[in-house]
Amino acid sequence: MNPESPAESQLTWTTPTSALYAVSAGAVVLAGAAVLSNDNAGRLLIGLAAAGLAALAVLGFRQRPRVSILPGPSPRLVVRTLTGPTEYTRGQITRARLVGYRRLGRKTPMLEIDVRAADGAERLLIFGRWDLGTHPEDVFDALVAHGLATR
Repeated sequence: MNPESPAESQLTWTTPTSALYAVSAGAVVLAGAAVLSNDNAGRLLIGLAAAGLAALAVLGFRQRPRVSILPGPSPRLVVRTLTGPTEYTRGQITRARLVGYRRLGRKTPMLEIDVRAADGAERLLIFGRWDLGTHPEDVFDALVAHGLATR
């Protein structure tokens, strides 16, 4: 991504559709396995796993696109949640940074954005590769290029 040309950069990030379809297919397979299981305890556990995967898929499809930038003279960051999209202006974004968390023995990059909501409440938004569909550094570079964050 070229920070000098924000008009050419990507402005929307979301979980890949193919990943959500794979999670949905896994939920269907597990639901079928739960129905065919002869063991009641196994049926319960497999059914719970199927329900969890189905909920993850519904959540992923509902929150599309996860993060967007609305460019212009006063650019805004749009974050979509279960309740719908929320817009944040540059004045509402307190800090954006890349942080590496240790997960499963590896350091995983995450994008942290501190925001102040319209009601005055402070929120910490954390996005990983699953949420964004790309490396969090690419989204951070786009935020910097559009003036929503500083290095």
